[in-house]
Amino acid sequence: MKKSQRIVVIGAGVAGLAAACSLAQEGREVVVLEKNDQPGGRARIWRDSGFTFDMGPSWYWMPDVFEEFFARFGKRSSDYYDLIRLDPSYRVVFGENDFADLPAGYDALKALFESIEPGCGAKLDEFLKQAEYKYQVGMGDYVRRPSLSIWEFADLRMLRESMRIQMFQSMRKHVGAYFKSEKLVRILEFPVLFLGGTAQEIPAMYSLMDYADIRGGTWYPRGGMVKISEAMSSLAESLGVRIHYGAEANAIAVENGRAVAVQTTDGARYVADAIVGAGDYHFIEQNLLSAEWRDHDEAYWQKRVMSPSSLLFYLGVDKRLKNLQHHNLFFDEGLELHAQEIYQTPRWPTKPLFYVCCPSLTDPTVAPEGKENLFLLMPVAPGIEDTEAIREKYYNVIMDRLERLTGQGIRESVVVKRSYAHRDFEEDYHSYKGNAYGLANTLLQTACFKPRLKSRRVDNLYYAGQLTVPGPGVPPSLISGQVAASLILSGK
Repeated sequence: MKKSQRIVVIGAGVAGLAAACSLAQEGREVVVLEKNDQPGGRARIWRDSGFTFDMGPSWYWMPDVFEEFFARFGKRSSDYYDLIRLDPSYRVVFGENDFADLPAGYDALKALFESIEPGCGAKLDEFLKQAEYKYQVGMGDYVRRPSLSIWEFADLRMLRESMRIQMFQSMRKHVGAYFKSEKLVRILEFPVLFLGGTAQEIPAMYSLMDYADIRGGTWYPRGGMVKISEAMSSLAESLGVRIHYGAEANAIAVENGRAVAVQTTDGARYVADAIVGAGDYHFIEQNLLSAEWRDHDEAYWQKRVMSPSSLLFYLGVDKRLKNLQHHNLFFDEGLELHAQEIYQTPRWPTKPLFYVCCPSLTDPTVAPEGKENLFLLMPVAPGIEDTEAIREKYYNVIMDRLERLTGQGIRESVVVKRSYAHRDFEEDYHSYKGNAYGLANTLLQTACFKPRLKSRRVDNLYYAGQLTVPGPGVPPSLISGQVAASLILSGK
């Protein structure tokens, strides 16, 4: 592909910006069309009354993936933001006066595990040794393959690696082989919850997430996760990328099997030699392409297993709070019923688990002095009814437990409150069924079993993001954009 060629990227989320930077570095003329008024996709912010809320991702894991990305351009993350390693990494609440703070230091963490299940320290060593190997193979090789064909994984080495990283065993069986304590099982299984399946369905390969958690650490960019988006958009623009905000794509023109332009809702037309669809894959394919150019029909998408949606609350609290860490997982109710009500019998949960982020404990810039910034998240099934009455009901369910388990009143001090769920994900991101995290990473939706990075019917149309390879999450999306760009640059 000649360097003079123009690439149009739909979506200025992490995947879209990663693709744009990678293409611009190689001399391509890149235009990014972003529906919303700021970069980052879900990794954007909302401000109100002196509070700054990260609206989407709140966990900064796999710092090496970010550093590898910035290094491609002779940069480091520290050129854009300051990283703080959280210690403790997070708190897991099992009940009243029953919680565990997960320390950042491995020796201290090992001692915590021993206190919960005597004699398990050596098992943790072995578990993490295997998880490290999976991380090296999974994040170093598997996720960077375009997965256009199963034959990419058919050589003997990859077949052996698939067995070694336990691609075909469940996470539940793998963790259970090492640990018997229900508390430890919950701690080690929690990182896969947002991959879009239960531990019985997610491959044991994803214990690599435990390595990322325990060895890689939990970090926080001072100023919030939005700093990632700001860094990537700044880098893109320094490379000559033009980002148009408030530019919503509504059609891809295809001629003789090649995409030739993207049209936006304001009537503008952007001529392209190649297109990267880094917004919602389903929406782009089913709404921007005429039927003859789609790889999948609606029946295909209906059969996909989606990751959860989320009910979110952004709260500004007019006082300082106690008995919370930066990240807090409330596992005081059973996981199995909640998981069933997400995946097997989709409905609003009976006894939900939930998560609370309190970034103002770490970063005073996200809340006025003497006040607290809270981000509440409850995973819910995608595609179910979403009303204000339902949201308010679960606000009170969560707040009842949060107040009881932390021993303080909170509701009467809430001065800023905003809810966010299915309808908002659909409106803001065209998110399929209002999902929050993309396509579930079940075995039959891993690698070449996901919707392809490259269209089969439109020769120069590519996709990137959480509904394609390698999967949901900020680091995978960062990789997805780079892999899509590499396909374009290689002419594949």
